[in-house]
Amino acid sequence: MLATALVVGCGIGVFVTMRGTYDSLVRARQNYYSTTRFADVFAHLRRAPLSLSARLRRIPGVAALQTRVVEDVTLSIPGLTEPATGRLISLPGQPEAADALDQLYLTAGRLPAADSDSEALVSQTFAEANALGLGSHIGAVLNGRWKELTVVGFVLSPEYIYEIGPGMVFPDNRRFGVLWMNAEALATAFQMKGAFNDLAIATVHHASEPEVIDAVDRLLAPYGGTSAYGRAEQPSNRFLNDELGEIRINATYIPAIFLAVAAFLVYTLLARLVSIQRSQIGLLKSFGFRAWRIGVHYLELALLIVAGGLLLGLAAGIRFGVALIGVYRQYFHFPALAYRISLAVIGAAGAVALTAAIIGALSAVARSMRLAPAEAMRPEPPRSFRAGPLESLPLTRRLDPVSKSIARNLARRPWRAALSIIGIAMAVATVIVGRFVFDAVNHLMAMHFDAAERQDVTVIFQDIRSPSALASLRALPGVLRVEPFRIMPVRLRAGARSKTVSLVAVPPSGALFRVVDARGKPIELPPEGLVLTRKLAAILGVRPGDPLAVEQLDGRRRHFSARIVRLSDEPLGINAYMDNAALAAVLGEDAPISGARLQIDAHRAPQLYAQLKRTPAVAGVSIRSATVTTIRQIMNRSFIIMTLVMTGFGIILVIGVVYNSARIALSERGTELASLRVLGFTRTEVAQLLLGEQSLLVLAAIPTGYALGALFCRLLVPAFDRELFRLPFILTRSTFAFAALITLGAAVLAALLVGARIARLDLIAVLKSRE
Repeated sequence: MLATALVVGCGIGVFVTMRGTYDSLVRARQNYYSTTRFADVFAHLRRAPLSLSARLRRIPGVAALQTRVVEDVTLSIPGLTEPATGRLISLPGQPEAADALDQLYLTAGRLPAADSDSEALVSQTFAEANALGLGSHIGAVLNGRWKELTVVGFVLSPEYIYEIGPGMVFPDNRRFGVLWMNAEALATAFQMKGAFNDLAIATVHHASEPEVIDAVDRLLAPYGGTSAYGRAEQPSNRFLNDELGEIRINATYIPAIFLAVAAFLVYTLLARLVSIQRSQIGLLKSFGFRAWRIGVHYLELALLIVAGGLLLGLAAGIRFGVALIGVYRQYFHFPALAYRISLAVIGAAGAVALTAAIIGALSAVARSMRLAPAEAMRPEPPRSFRAGPLESLPLTRRLDPVSKSIARNLARRPWRAALSIIGIAMAVATVIVGRFVFDAVNHLMAMHFDAAERQDVTVIFQDIRSPSALASLRALPGVLRVEPFRIMPVRLRAGARSKTVSLVAVPPSGALFRVVDARGKPIELPPEGLVLTRKLAAILGVRPGDPLAVEQLDGRRRHFSARIVRLSDEPLGINAYMDNAALAAVLGEDAPISGARLQIDAHRAPQLYAQLKRTPAVAGVSIRSATVTTIRQIMNRSFIIMTLVMTGFGIILVIGVVYNSARIALSERGTELASLRVLGFTRTEVAQLLLGEQSLLVLAAIPTGYALGALFCRLLVPAFDRELFRLPFILTRSTFAFAALITLGAAVLAALLVGARIARLDLIAVLKSRE
């Protein structure tokens, strides 16, 4: 009963943890968005006069509008050798006004003084990661001029609940942060007085978002607009939505596994009780007890077992939920995020547990109700033992008596053996699923950072530069190799479908960046045409050989047609790739560049970083080794915890199934085993009869669990098939070996528990039984 209750408790605990976490995150997001008036539509452009805002406000469906200046700059942070990237955002004229959009939540300090051009608010996560305090100084290059900024306050923003920079998937709070300055100071620094380059819009209720976006795009097109997007595409909100989707999946399939196994355990337990209590059932019926009352008795016992598991699961689920919310606080930054469990979740957990109890008890309850009094009061007739197909096999004849007995017992109870194998296989699958994300992310990192991006440093310019800028980069200390790239925002159209993405133009034979296929092999860029990521091709509904209409969204906004030549299996982002010379020829330009990838001498890296911090043309710097280290740290914090939890669940499942199966078998075959001991069999031989059967079931369950685990992981892959990143279906040999070792270890532990009972078997008492 305890083993069954533990399995039920695990299923209920996972359900309560995940569902409560989901509700808590949704509630925190709704409260935060509503109190800060988080915008519905966003747009970025090159430069537009403030007078355009009046025309934007007249668009049908627009309720409120806020213009601002947003620029990415290089920062010099005290104690950080590498340059960091900062996103500077202008504060509205009245930041604390009730009608302001995307309002900031001040956690410490104050707002910048109205006449200050050097005071800034800093995102709390960036400040904590770099140990910045109120009054700390940050160096920044503002439009080519060095400026020292003073930190006067720490804030949270609804736009940066998940704080990542351009092209980032995992947050790096040490090297990317968001800062807010007075609008006048920021506009003056970037020569944007009387102008704006970013826009946030709140729409009226029931407004058509696509129509608002189309109208905004038409007005912003002459000013370098790069396609507006809705809240669903806002990076921080999109990451949060994706995570909520994963939580909902985990709240469904993991509890289902545990409760299915729990139903099986309830079935085996009650079936045995009905078998050994036949005479009591017959006696009660002969004294007038109704069949339904006896059936209810066994159902109540099932409910009692499951109720214990429910209470255990509720307590554990709440505790784990509080811990899981603590993990999420490291990545999703809300003013208030606490684990809260609703009565609806508790009620749903109770309903799920009740369903498992009823399903498991149905067969035994029906059997107890069908037993006639006269039949029930007689001992259960022995099973019909006769030679079966197993006896005719040559291998069976060569088996010793113990092995032959084990084989016969399994052959005569095939359904029970099959259900036991499935229960243990579920445990193996659970451990494999827990390791799947770890394997997939390792493969993703190998594909992206070893096969595709092989540079040491990536430099992004403030504006498009001519190829002559490469000479300046080559002259920097420690630079060994330089490869340029061009990132151009485009809108790709294929029939009625369209998508705004980045068109990346690189040298076709580059060594520091390569477009790769599914095996990590480089794909050579064709002299004409496009290479698309497979995910982008699926979104557009195209394949190699199909033409695409390409609309340039910056510069001269040229239109041209290009044919898809190949598809790439790049795991990060959705991009289109093109030979830089071919793109320059199509646009009639002299191959301008957005930045460059550098290979450097590691010994001279500090000198290079110090110079890049003060280089006016540089808007951002990304260091490959630092990015890899950050991702590894996140994996160690999150994925290893997940692996440990899923492993613990797997252990409980194996112990629950193996112990219950062996314990019930011991109860059923007590007379037989005791008789064998009297006839001269040793304790070891008797234990082999009972535990050997369970050993065969475990060994058969491991490959079955491999297949189930692979199936579950493949079913999970679509949940991680996102535009920003995609986890491939990858399972390593070490994962299968780990799952097998955990399963075998848990089975041995269960066998030791049952073996102790076999050693204490009372031969005289057992032989006195009426059978």
